[in-house]
Amino acid sequence: MASANGERGSWNSKMGFILAAAGSAVGLGNIWGFPTQVADNGGAAFILIYLVCCIAVGFPVMIAELAIGRNTQKNPVGAFRALSNGNPLVPLIGYWGVLCGLMILSFYLVIAGWTLGFALEGILNHLGFEALAGTLTDLGNGTKNAVFTLIFMLFTILIITGGVSRGIERATKTMMPMLLVILLLLIGFIFTQEGATEGLAVYVKPDFSTMNGSLVVSALGQAFFSLSLGMGALITYGSYLNRKQNLVESAAYVTAFDIAIAVIAGLMIIPAMYVAQKGGVAIFDPETGALFSSTTLVFDVLPQMFDSLGGFIGLILGFIFFILLGLAALTSSISLLEVPVSYVIDEFSIRRKTAAWGVGGIVSIIAVIISYDLSLIDLFVAIFNEVGLPLGGLMISLFLGYFWKTERAMLEIQEGNPSFPGSTGGKVWVIFIRYICPVLIAIVLVNTLLIVL
Repeated sequence: MASANGERGSWNSKMGFILAAAGSAVGLGNIWGFPTQVADNGGAAFILIYLVCCIAVGFPVMIAELAIGRNTQKNPVGAFRALSNGNPLVPLIGYWGVLCGLMILSFYLVIAGWTLGFALEGILNHLGFEALAGTLTDLGNGTKNAVFTLIFMLFTILIITGGVSRGIERATKTMMPMLLVILLLLIGFIFTQEGATEGLAVYVKPDFSTMNGSLVVSALGQAFFSLSLGMGALITYGSYLNRKQNLVESAAYVTAFDIAIAVIAGLMIIPAMYVAQKGGVAIFDPETGALFSSTTLVFDVLPQMFDSLGGFIGLILGFIFFILLGLAALTSSISLLEVPVSYVIDEFSIRRKTAAWGVGGIVSIIAVIISYDLSLIDLFVAIFNEVGLPLGGLMISLFLGYFWKTERAMLEIQEGNPSFPGSTGGKVWVIFIRYICPVLIAIVLVNTLLIVL
């Protein structure tokens, strides 16, 4: 048996970590979830609240997670156990994070698998295989869902088995620049189409009449989901960092990267919706004005838009877009799987390859069940995303602020950033992590529970 330390690995470079952590944050939550939330919640009004949530809540909690991870050099369960002073309840925070990551991955894989089917759909139609193309884009086809889910999981496992530097870091260093370039190319094309300016106006003009408690709940939930907070992913990634890394700077880069990709994705999706509408695709209910389908928005609207463009251009753009979605999903599925894999490696001294295939197999079984019953997606989103991630973030904030203490956390943060403890930023961070973040997260969590229940 290999030791846990021998199988854990570490980042080769500062940029490698930032791109990997940003890849964890940048996923379907940004390209699928964020534009959908914007379209459902008053355009730029939602963007403003989302930005506030990312900076005021997400950024301080991210620093906290990275500090806990690097200080202990362990997975979430091991990290909280190491800092628990023997309190048996503290490791439950880590167990909750691992469970949330595992269950979110199980439904995330199904949605990620859809991207593969839609990427192939246009090509098959062009070749005359209309029936097969229709099968690949039938979201209710359980067998098809299961097959593509397992294919996507295979890609994820193969990257994880390569380790931290040769697997995760190498993959994200390639995929993240590709993702950004593809996004910008698609935006450039969509902006040349009729209807794009109308969508852009909706996107950048805030509708403050929509601002209410529900919008804030949605924005904070989206911030936690898209930043990969509350599930131990950044504790795990932080555990692979060296002492010279500036945690505050790294957290700032990851938060900024996440926000930028989300906003850029919105610049593509929202105008594309209105381009599709100009092409005869119905996207809003004429009676209520609401989106026909928010959960599957990009899978319902954008394929029709690409079809309306026709010819080789529509075919290529459709293929490129869904490959983009697949890449974004893969950068996140890697981190979601790494959390339980890291736990198994540390706690049971199991080799990385064995841990990856074993955990991946368990998640695959759950994902296949979801493939045949898509109603489980909404259930899992409610429990492990909308409730689970804020709950995890709340527990992490309270733990760091009142159990481990911000003074001890500061000693860890000053490694690589000696001036932070005495700086204005350091003093503000203490206030936020002890008082503001817990209060805001608790308020949103209570509102979420009232909505869900």
